[in-house]
Amino acid sequence: MSIAAYKQNVRETETPRQIERRVLSGVTAAIERAAGVYDTAERTERLPILAAGLRDAISDNQRFWLAIRHDLSEPDNALPKELRAQLISIAHWIDRQSSRVMGGEAGVKALVDINHTIIRGLAGQAPGPSGV
Repeated sequence: MSIAAYKQNVRETETPRQIERRVLSGVTAAIERAAGVYDTAERTERLPILAAGLRDAISDNQRFWLAIRHDLSEPDNALPKELRAQLISIAHWIDRQSSRVMGGEAGVKALVDINHTIIRGLAGQAPGPSGV
């Protein structure tokens, strides 16, 4: 099966919610691969970790949340207004925190925790034990 045919099959069999969950899970896994080393590193040691792939993962995460924020801003979005506002607020926070991470000023654990909470929500699961 060609890649194009596979992608078409995925689009026809997955709901938008499932696609969002799959994409966010992939982005989060990419961030997690460097999270432990990055978060414990001194600020001056973080730049090589960013250059080794974490920067790309953070950028992918920002693009995901930008797309979500855009979708949530559309007048025909079916989610309740209050939930949309909360998710837009999270998307803005993700953008600010991502900039801090890329500047070496913040760790990535909070980004990963938020993403996992959203992934669980997309799967219809309750929040984790930390309430995050």
